[in-house]
Amino acid sequence: MIIAAIVLLIVLALMGAPLFAILLAAAAIGFFTQETPLSVLHIDIYQLSDSVVLMALPLFTFAGFLLSESRTADRLVRLSQAAFGWMPGGMAFVALVACAFFTALTGGSGVTIVALGALLLPALVKAGYPQRFSLGLVTSSGSLGLLLVPSVPLLIYGIIAQQLSQQLTMPPVEIVDLYLAGVGPALLMVVLLYGYCVWVNRADPLPRQAFNGRELGQALWDARWELPLPLVVLGGIFSGFLVVSEAAAVTVLYVLLAEVVLYREIPLRRLPGLTREAMVMVGGILLILAVAQAFADYLVYAGVPERLFEFIQTHVQSKLAFLILLNILLLLLGALLDIFAALVIMVPLILPVALRYGIDPVHLGIIFVANMQIGYITPPVGMNLFIASYRFRKSITELFRATLPFMLVLVIALLLITYVPELSLWLVR
Repeated sequence: MIIAAIVLLIVLALMGAPLFAILLAAAAIGFFTQETPLSVLHIDIYQLSDSVVLMALPLFTFAGFLLSESRTADRLVRLSQAAFGWMPGGMAFVALVACAFFTALTGGSGVTIVALGALLLPALVKAGYPQRFSLGLVTSSGSLGLLLVPSVPLLIYGIIAQQLSQQLTMPPVEIVDLYLAGVGPALLMVVLLYGYCVWVNRADPLPRQAFNGRELGQALWDARWELPLPLVVLGGIFSGFLVVSEAAAVTVLYVLLAEVVLYREIPLRRLPGLTREAMVMVGGILLILAVAQAFADYLVYAGVPERLFEFIQTHVQSKLAFLILLNILLLLLGALLDIFAALVIMVPLILPVALRYGIDPVHLGIIFVANMQIGYITPPVGMNLFIASYRFRKSITELFRATLPFMLVLVIALLLITYVPELSLWLVR
């Protein structure tokens, strides 16, 4: 009977059944085999409400929807171009900076390609960059901001890790530490990608945009209400004046004031629709997180992490070899699963094993999200490839060839992030 239920579950998963249903059913089957009352599922699901940072998720998501609905993207590109267009490969650097910050503010990689693609791709081609290079740059830059505050994937990793800390008797992972740890790796990725952009175009120097103080001043004035936003979030969180959920509430209030009242780009009648769209997305994430908590509790109760650790330790002796296998596994998962699905399924399995190898849980979170970031441009399920294909009307294979060099640069950055923990932990410590 149990075997039939497992086979049925696998078939349903392959047929595209919702992730929350698969996880909940797997937890129920697992507890049933352990002869544990299934009422424990309700307790496990309810435990999610104990998370003190849970409120930050819908608030940051709503703020991202508001920013993507306004003309923030236009102002951000203009400001970046005025500030950095004079540099060697200035337009490429503009694309990297604009994509990183827009993804950080909105929390959506695909949103960045849709919102900035129409601005950046023609600008890059006009500046003299080859079409294929420009396509690869814009597509691969769409997920650069996933390590920057207020990163939703890092927030979700932190929530899952905090829930697991109760079973693993480890200190809770602080969301602030995750945000601090993401700064260095995000900057490293931008710097390496910029270096590649300059190097690949070295034989044919591209014209630079002359620095214009007047244009920079005008761009700063146009973005005057949005520029303080990162300072509000970062200053509030890192100063200790605000906890993450309070900073999220302040962020939403500030964005509403800026985009609805000051810029007047979002009419009041549009707010109910935007709220509904954002909360539908949040509801799906919360539902998955809740059932993932039950699934994680079953794994810990059944001793799966311990058996997995014993198996890995038998074949993998060193921390270095484990990290190599971990990166390979996460890169494969990133190519097959959405980042949120990968987080809720794999973190409960990987975190207990990584702790046994002496890997800092904050460092593990950065490694996890950095791998998933590369997965956005990796076939067969790389989301950015599909969104860019629709946005730019190019084939998936053409876009993959265009992004391949940038992916290799990001893999080099990933190796440095993985094997030099201080890149992530120096600010935390």
